[in-house]
Amino acid sequence: MSSFKGTGVALITPFTDSLAVDFKALEKMVNHVIADGKGVDYIVALGTTGETATLTESEKKEVFSCIREVNNKRVPLVAGFGGNDTHKLIKEIEAFDSKGYQAILSASPYYNKPTQEGIFQHYKAVCASTKLPVIIYNVPGRTASNIQAKTCLRIANEIKNAIAVKEASGDIMQCMEIVQARPKNFLVLSGEDALTLPMMSFGMEGVISVAANVWPVEYSSMVRLCMKKDFEAASKIHFKLLQGIHLLFAEGNPAGAKAFLAKKKIIKNKLRLPLVPVSEELMKRVGSWK
Repeated sequence: MSSFKGTGVALITPFTDSLAVDFKALEKMVNHVIADGKGVDYIVALGTTGETATLTESEKKEVFSCIREVNNKRVPLVAGFGGNDTHKLIKEIEAFDSKGYQAILSASPYYNKPTQEGIFQHYKAVCASTKLPVIIYNVPGRTASNIQAKTCLRIANEIKNAIAVKEASGDIMQCMEIVQARPKNFLVLSGEDALTLPMMSFGMEGVISVAANVWPVEYSSMVRLCMKKDFEAASKIHFKLLQGIHLLFAEGNPAGAKAFLAKKKIIKNKLRLPLVPVSEELMKRVGSWK
């Protein structure tokens, strides 16, 4: 569990001008977010931010392998696996070469809009398919179904290798209910960059962040201060980054993150359809933000 406290980064997948996976830029990204030990505490490979839905199975394997090799055991690695066909998802997890990866992050099924019982049974089956710890991911803005607090707590209490939840509902009351009632061996992590500080103030243990792609040292420093309960110092970084975080999500994720990273000349500002780069107007605002 302690491996997944602090700041995890939902790593972007860079592309070349021809929209092939840019493995040289991916190597740069891994080193950028680790930042010689001053950056993130762990990396999440091929989450939603990684544009995973647009990658082929062979590309996914290559990305997992590249991140593992470049990371070289410097920080823990989490592999993203999600889908709305439980049987197919389990087959993908069973075929995964988990060498070098310490956990799986799996988003609640999208589009199907399962009942709470369906969500529970989905995670029960997914967790049974792997020996790795599983971080469940509640992001109703993308999936169109919310993992209610009672369902999250049921998963936490009844499924042994479900060790954490990334909570991106934005519902503070729901998050507090989970934090208050969860078992001691279950982590609650923020999935909302702009809300991480207030969420950690009432007991969350960290974040899986998009913003840490862009500001790995600054954002991780804020989270470490929160973990020390130094919210006064953490709030100074929080408010310094807040407008940048708003720009990051103004036209969707990961378009905003890629705009900032292209400005930093770490990657090219390329996305695969149906995602497109941010508008010229927003790019100007990104370019002028300091």
